[in-house]
Amino acid sequence: MPRAPRADAAGHLYHVLNRANRRATIFKKQQDYAAFESILADALSKDDVELFSYCLMPNHWHLVLRPKQDGGMSRFVHWLTLTHTQRYNAHYETVGEGHLYQGRYKSFPIQDDEHFLTVCRYVERNAMTAGYCERPEDWRWGSLARWKHGSVKEKSLLASWPIARCTRWCDHVATKLSAKEQRKLDFSVKRGTPFGEENWVETTARRFDLEMTMRPRGRPRKFRTSEEGSYPVLQKGT
Repeated sequence: MPRAPRADAAGHLYHVLNRANRRATIFKKQQDYAAFESILADALSKDDVELFSYCLMPNHWHLVLRPKQDGGMSRFVHWLTLTHTQRYNAHYETVGEGHLYQGRYKSFPIQDDEHFLTVCRYVERNAMTAGYCERPEDWRWGSLARWKHGSVKEKSLLASWPIARCTRWCDHVATKLSAKEQRKLDFSVKRGTPFGEENWVETTARRFDLEMTMRPRGRPRKFRTSEEGSYPVLQKGT
């Protein structure tokens, strides 16, 4: 089966997600998180992308970014994951014991309006949602803690946002997403569908050849025609 197309155009916003192979724990101790953040800083120094928010979790991570050149996101994530894998295997002496990551990273474009803020909320509250902290800004290994409590040097990892944060941003992040927001985000994470207003999603999907991400998966339902009209053919188990 051919790979689904991926948008990766300069100046556009994206959410990026990658998970450990078999969802194994890849951040086993604080030093593992710190090592990844160091690699992340090195990757950003290459100036291919701007990083707006992120969250590191025990078996996966989220980034919200914007490439400065066409193809910049793929080059950035490739270097980031390859370097992390090499250093991880060297540290834990696991060279040759299988893949660290589950495979190709997931991503989807984000509309540059309040939808960007929604995705950043989703990312920055990830640890709180999973029960790792009481408040989202308490999770040390994410952009919210870095923005709220970090030194000038630590904050410099993050680029200025294209959309201003709401007032009382930490409280806003702590507020649960609406059911509609969560459903749309879950679909975009799973399928790579652009996340935004309906007309923007359709336009963006056409532009980047992502229409297939908007269609239901599986074979089309078969229909049988009779004098009474057409009706679906039920398959076993339906």
